Amino acid sequence: QVQLVESGGGLVQPGGSLRLSCAASGSGFSISAMGWYRQAPGKQRELVATIISSGAANYADSMEGRFTISRDNAKNTIYLQMNSLKPEDTAVYFCNALVTIGLRHLLSWGQGTQVTVSS
Repeated sequence: QVQLVESGGGLVQPGGSLRLSCAASGSGFSISAMGWYRQAPGKQRELVATIISSGAANYADSMEGRFTISRDNAKNTIYLQMNSLKPEDTAVYFCNALVTIGLRHLLSWGQGTQVTVSS
């Protein structure tokens, strides 16, 4: 079993920055792709960014240029650097990982970390 734990959320003023982390733990697994999603109150969960083991990243259009996803393969950890934050970025941010354990492929999710952008 793989566990994903997010951290780094909090309250920040508009225009500020936050850096989220997501660490995967467990044994006997490998990860191909990881990503960040977010869910604002009353809205569906939406893609923020994804990254594969080579480091190639993909962003939602509204976040490209402000958000940067990165990955430390040795630590099975991804990061999301968020700059120029706006009130509409307020949401619970979740990470996920496409995990291979033996012959099984699983999509694992973390519990989420709250990001609130407010003055």
